[in-house]
Amino acid sequence: MNTLARNLAGASRAPYRSVLFDLDGTLADSAPDLAEALNRMRRRRGLVDLPLEQLRPMASHGARGLLQTGLGAQPQDPGWGALREEFLANYEASICVLTRPFEGIEPLLRELQRRAIPWGIVTNKLARYTDALLRRLDLGAAPGCVVSGDTAARAKPAPDPLLHAAAALRIDPAGCLYVGDDLRDVQAALAAGMDAAAAAYGYGGPQASRNWGAQHVLDHPAELLALL
Repeated sequence: MNTLARNLAGASRAPYRSVLFDLDGTLADSAPDLAEALNRMRRRRGLVDLPLEQLRPMASHGARGLLQTGLGAQPQDPGWGALREEFLANYEASICVLTRPFEGIEPLLRELQRRAIPWGIVTNKLARYTDALLRRLDLGAAPGCVVSGDTAARAKPAPDPLLHAAAALRIDPAGCLYVGDDLRDVQAALAAGMDAAAAAYGYGGPQASRNWGAQHVLDHPAELLALL
């Protein structure tokens, strides 16, 4: 493993004084539970389960991406709302059965805590599900703030949630790094005046994440420490 994050685009402002993280695909590997929520729907319709490897890339796109992949459903289709509610009910019922922190996340967050570096979570997951997941998931340390998809006026890729988190932590966005595994994460960070690190170990994958315009790409969470 390369222990240094690679600077890909733009001038890096490292060392950073604070860090914000996406949740699904960055801190937590929630794909198995999301995939099971979809496959439960498929089984009810007489369809075979889809393999986790096929569904994992869609996990960062939530219900929309998984329903499109697993049932060919589109938001404009009649009955979309009912399908979405069924999926979310399945997910909420088993929200942290197989979900775990990615390898290296727990020691990383404990080290941030030890260094007294402010950190928080900014996710597009609705607060109802974010809160339920974080009550059950041990990340190794407690975030200074949690901003969900319905906390601010607009969700990512708008900068609003990241700026909301910066205000909550009383940090300067210019000294903050946002880590996420989706193009929307990078777009939101840059729009908020933060540097971005693409989590290549997450659902976006190592190839796509190098084309998002982030200042850094992390192949492993531990690489973040070199930027602090």
